[in-house]
Amino acid sequence: MSYNILVTGGAGYIGSTLVPRLLEAGHKVTVLDNFLFKQASLNNCCHYDNFVPVKGDIRTERTMLPLLKTADVIIPLAALVGAPLCNLDPVGATTTNHDAITMMLKHVSREQRVLMPTTNSAYGSGDENNCCTEDSPLKPISKYAIDKVAVEKELMQHPNVISFRLATVFGMSPRMRLDLLVNDFVYRAVNDRFVVLFEGHFKRNYVHIRDVARVFEHGLENFETMKGQIYNVGLSNANVSKKELCEHIKKFVPDFTFVDAQVGRDPDQRNYIVSNEKIEKTGYKPTYSLDQGIQELLKGFAMIKNSIYGNV
Repeated sequence: MSYNILVTGGAGYIGSTLVPRLLEAGHKVTVLDNFLFKQASLNNCCHYDNFVPVKGDIRTERTMLPLLKTADVIIPLAALVGAPLCNLDPVGATTTNHDAITMMLKHVSREQRVLMPTTNSAYGSGDENNCCTEDSPLKPISKYAIDKVAVEKELMQHPNVISFRLATVFGMSPRMRLDLLVNDFVYRAVNDRFVVLFEGHFKRNYVHIRDVARVFEHGLENFETMKGQIYNVGLSNANVSKKELCEHIKKFVPDFTFVDAQVGRDPDQRNYIVSNEKIEKTGYKPTYSLDQGIQELLKGFAMIKNSIYGNV
């Protein structure tokens, strides 16, 4: 079955991987994006008759309303993502990550479907064993996570929704991000050959970007049995510490060196182990391993380098 799907922030890191897959599956996809980063990540979608790009801001009601009216499904990806960016622009973060979603939900009908990415960073440090399921208490640390927790609470009041609490995403995308932990560490391994770890024993969960795209497709295909629920989405065999992540990278970059800092602490105090059993029971399981993602990133970083102010 094909749907009219509105994807906000569809030219971003996740969207530029997800949108082509939705189009290939036969859906009509409208993308609303402000193209803040001047990205051309959806150029390859322009040959699809069912692709409609709209330049605009999700916080503007007069822009959102006509797009919402024609949508069967809404996938709200637009956000200021990550603690550093949200700290840099806290007002923009709140208005984009929370207020715009609240406004959107006010206009979504009971029949329209919403598949929303939230974040498992909401777990903070987990329980006394750092273990987390969807029923674990939420202890968000960053402003990004705090706003996402508030949005998820409002989202779950709607009868036709799914919330995907995504693990830390990694992998190559047409709109690349180097600030995500796996991507960042692989980039440093390629270009610097070393990294200094602050609290290298801290653990978190990871998931490949193509598996994130797959979980939205899975949610669409199994919506009636999955709706009204929250699901962790990550690799169950990739609850690894920062030090263990570096050991994975070193298998492919033998001269990569990593050391634990003797002083200082990581401003990001997330430390948890996540269970993905609930989503796996619906028939979904990630297909890309951490090692496969690292090898993919090594290919990508052979082609790109963030050297805008360098001479080489």
